[in-house]
Amino acid sequence: MFPNSPSVGRSPHPSIQRHSGELLSKVPLAVPPELLHAHLTYQKNANLSRMLMSGNVLTMPSQPWSYGNRTPLVSPGSSPSQFQNRKRRSDEGIDQYDLKRQRFQSPPQPPSIFHQSVPFSDDLYYSFSGMPLRQAPQIPDVNGRVPSSGDSWLFEEVETTLPVANDKLSQQILDLFQACQQQISDLKKKDICRAELQREIQQIFPQSRLYLVGSSLNGFGTRSSDADLCLVIKDEPMNQKTEARHILSLLQKHFYTRLGYIERPQLIRAKVPIVKFRDKVSGVEFDLNVNNVVGIRNTFLLRSYARVENRVRPLVLVVKRWAGHHGINDASRGTLSSYSLVLMVLHYLQTLPEPVLPSLQKNYPECFNPAMQLHLVHLAPRNIPLYASKNESSLGDLLVGFLKYFAIEFDWKNKMISVREGKAMHRTDGIEWRNKYICVEEPFDRTNTARAVHEKPKFDMIQEEFMKAWVRLRDNRDLNSVLPLQRIIGKQK
Repeated sequence: MFPNSPSVGRSPHPSIQRHSGELLSKVPLAVPPELLHAHLTYQKNANLSRMLMSGNVLTMPSQPWSYGNRTPLVSPGSSPSQFQNRKRRSDEGIDQYDLKRQRFQSPPQPPSIFHQSVPFSDDLYYSFSGMPLRQAPQIPDVNGRVPSSGDSWLFEEVETTLPVANDKLSQQILDLFQACQQQISDLKKKDICRAELQREIQQIFPQSRLYLVGSSLNGFGTRSSDADLCLVIKDEPMNQKTEARHILSLLQKHFYTRLGYIERPQLIRAKVPIVKFRDKVSGVEFDLNVNNVVGIRNTFLLRSYARVENRVRPLVLVVKRWAGHHGINDASRGTLSSYSLVLMVLHYLQTLPEPVLPSLQKNYPECFNPAMQLHLVHLAPRNIPLYASKNESSLGDLLVGFLKYFAIEFDWKNKMISVREGKAMHRTDGIEWRNKYICVEEPFDRTNTARAVHEKPKFDMIQEEFMKAWVRLRDNRDLNSVLPLQRIIGKQK
């Protein structure tokens, strides 16, 4: 029924499982009071919170990790474990989390070990359709053709051809892109963990679906990219401050006490709350949200932009690498999120005198209808044709132009970036835009994706970095002047 659904050979609606000392029961999905009841039942029967506080938990399973590793629970009468009388962890018993201060630091990643009970081919077969392929809906493309069945195309390269580089700077951008772009094997590892977690979560919320979203799937991921997950429990909007936080607190406790392959799950109480954790099997760090469905829609919008023009992905990757190296790509520290940077690149390419990109939402509104059912979102834009731009600028010229545009040309004070409209728009007086330093419109819910930039010194720093990079590349046309190119490429080998 949904993208990223259970693997073949597994029931799409797992039966309720009973474990020693633990009862995971079906929860009615749409009624918040019953979610509260599920929470109380979970705590009463499993006694997980008291066991955590008292230290009555067995030693975590030894390496190597696999998705079969569950942490056994010890009855209160058993012998003390090595965790008894230990000092309380910094994240236990704390009700408030400061997103700006809390940074998730990962230990060195162990070698990736795959659980052989989750075969790749079967997982790909069912991964995104949510039903056997013979039942999958057949959505005509923009030319009226019906695409072939199957969703394994999502694991193919977004764009197989690369632009030609006829100058040094363009070749450097291509070299960086080829060294750092996410590989299919990286995506498969992330999706295997997603499928395992979905089966686990469906024991608590049987009708839920877990989506892989963001850079992992939109075509702009790198080998070191984290993975974003969206858990969809119901069709209706969900209060993120109350209901979503409550559900995530349930999952955090369950991950901590039952799943040995999940390391240090942390509940982050942001505007869109998440559980942050690391998968020990794949070595990937994940952010899990609940019912933030706009992330599913914009994943496939960005994936379409990545596919229709082969200069987009290399340009986005070098911009993200440059911004990260110079400390302006971290929303938790008051600078630009990766999502905002991608939208800024797309906006620049749309607004050139001879555009490199169109507005896909304007040209193909039926493919990006914000009211479209979620199980169709990944299919509708699949066969949008490539864009035949008359702009033949090189990657190097586009990068220099992008930096110049936001260094000296864009009217930050009065304009907002709109990829949806394909142009810079005058700011309205709405709360999302009033007194904001940078305004980047989210293409579906029309919020400000750059709202994290709320301090003048951070905005000034962002402007300064654009200016310095533009001047350097304009003068020497050498990517090494703004990035340690060889060091970055060497780390990927």
